[in-house]
Amino acid sequence: MPYPPAAIQQILYNAVLHRTYESTNAPVRIYWFNDRIEINSPGGPYGNVTVDNFGKPGITDYRNPNLADALKTFGFVQAFGRGIATARKEMQKNNNPELQFEANQSAVVCILRGKI
Repeated sequence: MPYPPAAIQQILYNAVLHRTYESTNAPVRIYWFNDRIEINSPGGPYGNVTVDNFGKPGITDYRNPNLADALKTFGFVQAFGRGIATARKEMQKNNNPELQFEANQSAVVCILRGKI
């Protein structure tokens, strides 16, 4: 399989959970190319998470704590702060390249590359 479903799922959950819902109606966008998937989430890093430390283990913050609680209650999120680590592990197990992140103040883009 070119992409592990669990990795795509975790990145999509993060995109919905951590996006900004204030002052924008921009959707989470998913672009599927021949060699990669790009998931674009409106709103840059939040709180303790910065452009410089984005994606590093142990660095978390929650822009939307009520949404986070609802996603956990309904079983979409198993453990807070584990989504990126889980996606990385699944990509590695599937022999895909490492996840790539592009973060700025207006968006976070995650790039999942297909198997080489």
